[in-house]
Amino acid sequence: MPPPQARLLSPALRRSWRLLLAAGICSGAVNVLALTGPIYMLVVYNDVLPSGSGPHLAALTATMLGLYALSGVIDFARARLMSAAGLRVDLHLGEAAFAIQQERALGSRQGEALQPLHDLDQIRAFISGSGPTAVFDLPWMPLYLCVIYALHPLLGALALVGALVLFGLMLLAEVAGRVALEAATSSAARRWSFAASAGRNAEAARAMALNANLLQHWRRLNADHGRCERDAACIPTAITAAIKVARPALQSATLGLGAYLFLLGQASAGAMVAASILLSRALAPLETAIAHWRGFGAARRGCRRLARQLAALPSLPDETAQPAAPSRRVTVDRISIAPPGAASPVVHDVTFALRAGDGLGIVGPSGSGKSTLARALVGVWSPGTGSVSLDGSPLSDWPRDRLGRHIGYMPQETTLLAGSIADNIARFDADADERAITAAARAAGVHEMLLRLKDGYATHVGDNGTVLSAGQRQRIALARALYGEPFLVVLDEPNANLDAEGDACLSTAIASVRKRGGIVVVVAHRQPALAAVDQVLAMANGRAVLIGPKQRVLKRVLRPAPAAHARVTAAE
Repeated sequence: MPPPQARLLSPALRRSWRLLLAAGICSGAVNVLALTGPIYMLVVYNDVLPSGSGPHLAALTATMLGLYALSGVIDFARARLMSAAGLRVDLHLGEAAFAIQQERALGSRQGEALQPLHDLDQIRAFISGSGPTAVFDLPWMPLYLCVIYALHPLLGALALVGALVLFGLMLLAEVAGRVALEAATSSAARRWSFAASAGRNAEAARAMALNANLLQHWRRLNADHGRCERDAACIPTAITAAIKVARPALQSATLGLGAYLFLLGQASAGAMVAASILLSRALAPLETAIAHWRGFGAARRGCRRLARQLAALPSLPDETAQPAAPSRRVTVDRISIAPPGAASPVVHDVTFALRAGDGLGIVGPSGSGKSTLARALVGVWSPGTGSVSLDGSPLSDWPRDRLGRHIGYMPQETTLLAGSIADNIARFDADADERAITAAARAAGVHEMLLRLKDGYATHVGDNGTVLSAGQRQRIALARALYGEPFLVVLDEPNANLDAEGDACLSTAIASVRKRGGIVVVVAHRQPALAAVDQVLAMANGRAVLIGPKQRVLKRVLRPAPAAHARVTAAE
């Protein structure tokens, strides 16, 4: 059975059924009122002109203008209803799309991760636009064709053949452009992903003169996207051009046939003109549908992708059986971990247990799996086998919002969100207690530093914390990890950008977590980060090779290698 999230899409669309029904009723009224022009022509040509009655013409014209004004008001109301329906779908699915983005961002490129929000934007834009009006208007085509047939069977037959030809061209445009559109969407995602990554690395690009190379690569991606867009538009553009020629030709042919029937005495002059106008109105929904076929296709594909991604989200834990707040131990039981999208694990069969008050350092060479293990400890990546448990309850049993209260995490790449320093420390909790924010900052040793800033805790950090130094960002991220006194605190390279004062504050923070009964896990290359831990886990090639008291493990891990024979060359 699919998880509850997978069943969000259909209810989101059905939730707007009243608005869509009202829009459909408005469409019916608009289409009936569209008969005003042809009927006006018929009466003018067949009754008013032969009778020469001025008052009759004035009354008829006033009625016609009133009906057109009413049609405009109803059409405006229909547009507002569709806009409201699009907004309602967006509001209903927005949180789910954001959740999908966050889930995909754990193992995707940025352009791919943002696809759910792009899909939702396309769905909302299509529903709110004029594309769906064609769907509402298409069922009324038979009405116009029947009226044309009532004027004369030959006129009705010509109109039917023309409508079938245009409808076939529309279907051909959809089928022929489907594959090309998928390719264009993929190329756009690659181009966006590279542009975003280039922006994140702007400093390195400037320093190492990479911009010319990046521009060349961007040019290739952009050219590839341009070719995909050209191919996607080639056949539909040709078909659209054919339709632009076919529709007026068909309308003129109808007028010519009406004139021929008039000469034969089988149709009136009013019927001749009315048939031409009615045919134009009958074909209008097809023209609208063709004009918006790309939007319709994009919205349909977006719906399908959202449905698949909603179904792929992890099932929500049982809200009625939530574990109690952890306070005793963390257990890692034979876990193997593969990063998202990887074919094989990079961490193999790791087992250890920590009790309240323990501090564990994880050491090892680059690529040994330290950061991967850290991600599994906080539930960022799920183990392929084995489990991570808090007080005996696997992380998968915890609702994510409740689990986050008991975990503090500082990733290797320290990033802050656009907002104030207080917002970042409080994890953007709208109901955050100022005393808790200050307590976290004091625990991280950053309180005094923040007070020296012009706006203090209200200082806005900019996008990714660009207004702060790397060391400041890292210490604020430490305060964020300590906010709310979580039971498990995992710090990945927490002193990479810290000076001696920062190292001392870090050791004090780790000691304070242990003193209050929490558990701290520190991934480190530099020994100062391990000053306040009592145990060390050494990793190599994705496996735990040694775990135990800090001094004993470090003594074996850091054993100096045999000195190489040096050759000294003396220079005169």
